[in-house]
Amino acid sequence: MSGRREFGDGPLSRAAAAVHTLLVVELLLLLSVLPGLAALVLLDRDSSNLPLVAVALLPLGPAVSAALHTLRHQRPDLTELRPAAAFRRAYRTNLTGVLRVWAPTLLWLTVIAVNLAHLTAAGVPGWWAVPLLVVGAGVLLAGVNALVIVSLFTFRTRDALRLAVYFLVRRPGVTAGNAVLLAATAGVTAVFSEAVLALLASLLVLALLRIGDPMIDSIRAEFTA
Repeated sequence: MSGRREFGDGPLSRAAAAVHTLLVVELLLLLSVLPGLAALVLLDRDSSNLPLVAVALLPLGPAVSAALHTLRHQRPDLTELRPAAAFRRAYRTNLTGVLRVWAPTLLWLTVIAVNLAHLTAAGVPGWWAVPLLVVGAGVLLAGVNALVIVSLFTFRTRDALRLAVYFLVRRPGVTAGNAVLLAATAGVTAVFSEAVLALLASLLVLALLRIGDPMIDSIRAEFTA
């Protein structure tokens, strides 16, 4: 019969495929960021270590990018699952483009964080913390947008950054959703540790992808052929 369901086409199979993909992505994410994660866990929470924190977070960008690409293009059919191969391919393909947006984002955030940590020592009025925090939040949110964009599309770096900033205003729902997600990750890290956050990595990337769907759809409709 033409309406006959094939193996791997039912709701249970699709659910199993999604769980399998999430687990594989989680494992590969952890392996990709393990050196940096170990450094973060061992580092004292002191402002003098902020540059080292930035270096430790550098592998996070390419790993999240590969996870975003893998989850976005996951196949619902159990018989066609290749999440590990998709992750490795996306990591290699996007590595240079991701670092071109991720490294400057970390650099700017480090400069802002160091300035915030030394306001008193520099003799700067305390109210300067407010604009610095606003700028830092903007840099972080634009960096997240840029990371999603370069993970799923092929744009020149400057065009990806322009789109990232443009969609901060164009899609305020995405911006607000990312802000809430980032606040939640910061809260988990502060209350528990980076290791606990790492165990939720694939779910957080999936949430980032779902939050960014309106931006992704707009870019595909308006800026790609």
